[in-house]
Amino acid sequence: MKILPGQKVLVIGAGLSGLASCRFLLGKGAAVTLWDAKSREELGAEVSALQALGVELLLGGGMPARPEWRLVVKSPGVPPNIPLVKMLRQERVTIIGELELAFSYAAAPFVAITGTNGKTTTAALTAAIFREAGVNTLLGGNIGQPLAELAEGHRDGVIVAEVSSFQLEDCRKFAPHVAAILNITPDHLDRHGSLENYAAVKQSIFERQKKEDFAVLNYDDPLLRPLASKLPGSVFYFSVEQELASGAFAAGGEIFLACGGQKNHVISCKDIYIKGKHNWQNALAAAACAFLMGISPEQIAQTLRSFPGVEHRMEFVASLRGAAYVNDSKGTNPDATMKALLAYDEPVILLAGGRNKGSDFSPLMRLAREKVRLLVLLGECWEEMLRAAREAGVENAVLADSFSQAVELAYAAALPGEVVLLSPACASWDMFANFEERGRLFKALVREKAAACEQV
Repeated sequence: MKILPGQKVLVIGAGLSGLASCRFLLGKGAAVTLWDAKSREELGAEVSALQALGVELLLGGGMPARPEWRLVVKSPGVPPNIPLVKMLRQERVTIIGELELAFSYAAAPFVAITGTNGKTTTAALTAAIFREAGVNTLLGGNIGQPLAELAEGHRDGVIVAEVSSFQLEDCRKFAPHVAAILNITPDHLDRHGSLENYAAVKQSIFERQKKEDFAVLNYDDPLLRPLASKLPGSVFYFSVEQELASGAFAAGGEIFLACGGQKNHVISCKDIYIKGKHNWQNALAAAACAFLMGISPEQIAQTLRSFPGVEHRMEFVASLRGAAYVNDSKGTNPDATMKALLAYDEPVILLAGGRNKGSDFSPLMRLAREKVRLLVLLGECWEEMLRAAREAGVENAVLADSFSQAVELAYAAALPGEVVLLSPACASWDMFANFEERGRLFKALVREKAAACEQV
């Protein structure tokens, strides 16, 4: 798909992805219209700057009488069931996403990573392995850097993309050379409707691969292991539970890469810088992706020893009065929060709550009964979480009226040797623009406490 000079293109959504799409399309000579439900005042100066460059604005949620565009680039955060998108589909207008646009012009091969949890850490780790091995590497996608403006100019090396289910909904030709699904657990069911639909969208990352491409699958995930016979490319598994004849696996506390009858030792699990068994999975998946692109086990091990993790994911913030404060704001579903809890042997004070994405909190609360000394609830779905906690036998739970009060309650209760963990198991959109904003506020409040303690 190539954009023709003068071609009329509609971009839906004025977030990072939509703005990047507008700039890219302008560079191709397209006649660009930007639609968003928000007003000009809500969207700010960047949208006005695009108008000055020639972008037509349709703001405030108005509906055009009849679509004049035959190509639409929809931002991933825009639901597929809004009236404008429904009308465009009825008119058989081609709708793609910014990721698809980037792929259409990309000059380097894609390594694409998706999954319910761990994809940001794994994508960042995979990119770090490539970079430390001397490979020219572009990292973007759902990790925060739109690829539309960057992929075409990245002519050597590799493009590592974190890919969400929302992005995959609008892909028609996206076919990464290496594609990985880390895991599938219930998430975004408010958008996808069911676990089956959600899984099908995730699995579509493999649909357009060719036989020379690679699919990296979690052998330990019952939804993923059976896919091997249905995929067009070569399958390379990873597992923390099972030794594999071909794949990346952990055995006896060591990580190996097996291929072509050779079993290559990579690293001891205890030497991986990012801790927790869930991070063994992330390390295995990243190792598999890098190995399939020609990176040696020795080079992979070098990065695994030093990679510090990503912001807002099990991020140590400070130690206050002997308690560790950890920012896991990216834990936006129950499975992510459960993995975070399982990383600690110490008693945990858990800050949880926000907007539910259609999740069942019962399994999380059963684990919380064993791992959490105090549960601090806040946000839109606190009643639902409290009900699940009571049904699971969690007795020590309190409600915070605000985010700052949640941190105050945790600080007042924390004892030396405990962990104060922000891992909300929910989206942030009831109180914040995104999980990053939530995590930054948590860190700021904790650091204010730390500064006050130093002055006493």
